[in-house]
Amino acid sequence: MDNCIFCKIIDGSIPSKTIYEDEVVKVFLDINPLAAGHTLIIPKKHFKDFDDIDLETLNHIMKVAKDIKLRIEERLNPSGIRLLQNNGVLQDVKHFHLHLIPTYNKDMDLNVDKVFEILK
Repeated sequence: MDNCIFCKIIDGSIPSKTIYEDEVVKVFLDINPLAAGHTLIIPKKHFKDFDDIDLETLNHIMKVAKDIKLRIEERLNPSGIRLLQNNGVLQDVKHFHLHLIPTYNKDMDLNVDKVFEILK
């Protein structure tokens, strides 16, 4: 997908703060995070949304999500973590992606670069 920002992140033409990568997915920090540690998990193959993605890839994403959730919990100590996946008009980028969004009881004054150093 030539105009897909996530496909450009996957091919390296747009840089990202990647904290995990394998043959199926890329995991990186959101550049406009809702909270410290806001992370995106995207499949390397372009799938538009939840209806489009195959179950094998979806299962792999959820396995990776469990591992990344644990890493965030161990290193950033959030009060909770929300998993969010949007579709249709709610989806800003039309490439399937899963958000992991930590929540904290106190303010976490960490920028993306500092969080990257903690989570990589």
